[in-house]
Amino acid sequence: MKVGFIGLGNVGSKLAGSLRRNKYDLIVHDLDKSAAEPLLAAGASWAETPKALAENVDLAITCLPSPAASASVIERTDGVLAGLRRGSIWAEMSTTDEAEVKRLGALISDAGCAPVDCPVSGGCHRAATGNISIFAGCDRATFDRILPVLTAMGRRILHTGPLGSASVLKVVTNYLATANLVSLAEALVTAERAGMDLTTTYEAIRISSGNSFVHETESQVILNGSRDINFTMDLVSKDIGLFQTIADRTGVPLELNPVLIDIFKDGEARYGPRESSPNIIRRLEEAVSAQIRAPGFPAEIFDDEPEEPGFEVNVRRD
Repeated sequence: MKVGFIGLGNVGSKLAGSLRRNKYDLIVHDLDKSAAEPLLAAGASWAETPKALAENVDLAITCLPSPAASASVIERTDGVLAGLRRGSIWAEMSTTDEAEVKRLGALISDAGCAPVDCPVSGGCHRAATGNISIFAGCDRATFDRILPVLTAMGRRILHTGPLGSASVLKVVTNYLATANLVSLAEALVTAERAGMDLTTTYEAIRISSGNSFVHETESQVILNGSRDINFTMDLVSKDIGLFQTIADRTGVPLELNPVLIDIFKDGEARYGPRESSPNIIRRLEEAVSAQIRAPGFPAEIFDDEPEEPGFEVNVRRD
């Protein structure tokens, strides 16, 4: 299967890198051609437009920062839709809105092609090693066609149901990660003010019922001081905003998420929308004149697990 990849940002470049590492015939496109240089050096080809890319692949993947960016890449005159060949597949790996991916998916289906929403979860460090998790929303036949490609990019692949289901579950999980990040910021600042050693505090949380994936990754770069997790405050705001949209549409009166939205709006106003998301802790550091730092923690998280072949996660029904 010949694959095209559009969007070579923090996550997209790493997913595309996994495809080349696994010997896929790959064509790439990005607004910034320099972002493609490592992939071109590794043997990928360049497409001048999304249309030119789509004309030459069996699978066109988009991994972009917003629903609006995806819509533009798909629908403009030199976009993916204008170039897709009948019988090919469009895979949306961006974190996007369920309703929007269904709208674009209908256009793709009308062109005789198959749409899939397949966002990823697990962080840039796992995207780099091919150990990230991938959700896929589509019919079963399309899932079976695309599964070998997904297992080249990720380790755990979950067929979530029809188109749009993966996007719903992705923003659900990102909401949970955001809530965890904010609660960890409060926990670390409170522990420091109470006189606790922060290295000991980290270990206490890690071995306790309060542990989480977010703690084992983001708490480390918080304590290092780099706060570098390759994710920014504006992207958090987008994701929890999408979660709020789903809740509003389904009539769920959320209590916590509106508070998180306000916290990150304030963070963006203070530090800028492109500030690293773990630096949301600065709001509390400044409030109590604290610096949450401890020696021995890394400035960046790397995946120390070896790359392993991906597989489909089977959902228990009994």
